[in-house]
Amino acid sequence: MTGEELHQLLLTKWGRSYDVQLRQVQGKVFVQVMWKYLEQASFPLSEAEYLAHLETIATYINAWGGTAQVQAFIEQTRDRPRLGKAVSIPIDLGERASEWLLEF
Repeated sequence: MTGEELHQLLLTKWGRSYDVQLRQVQGKVFVQVMWKYLEQASFPLSEAEYLAHLETIATYINAWGGTAQVQAFIEQTRDRPRLGKAVSIPIDLGERASEWLLEF
């Protein structure tokens, strides 16, 4: 998955260029689709910065082997990002979890 493919996945599902963040909570890693989006006047990133950020996120997702997990979750969820509530996508890191959890 590339950053552009992640962007397209978000646009197809929700019609907006939502911010995506990585979070570690209680030894688990989540990809979170946040409620802020590029098309908002108050969004803190330019389009180029946003796309570079998504590329970085996609690189992590690929390294974790989570591409299929993220795509399936986004396509199947009925949730949508809304003020104060992100859509959290759990990533199963499998046996290599300890290698990645030190990164954050």
